[in-house]
Amino acid sequence: MKKSLKVIFSGRVQGVGFRYTAERIARHFEVTGYVKNLADGNVEVFAEGEEIVLQDFLKAVLEGPMKLYIRHTETQWSDFTGQFQTFGIGF
Repeated sequence: MKKSLKVIFSGRVQGVGFRYTAERIARHFEVTGYVKNLADGNVEVFAEGEEIVLQDFLKAVLEGPMKLYIRHTETQWSDFTGQFQTFGIGF
């Protein structure tokens, strides 16, 4: 079943290549959406796709090269919107 996943990553997640790494990881999964910096110093990922694929994508981000910079995550699941065609870096 397709779902939407919003994750807020906190820690030292800006200025370390987090967005580019998340975008690169997303290329290995059938997900659409975006990753962007937030004004409060956190990073937001919004991704859509099959729920199991989203879980695997999130696991890859959490266990990838940025794991040392992540201190906390807030995860929110919601209904699929279908509003994105690709996954990219947002502003």
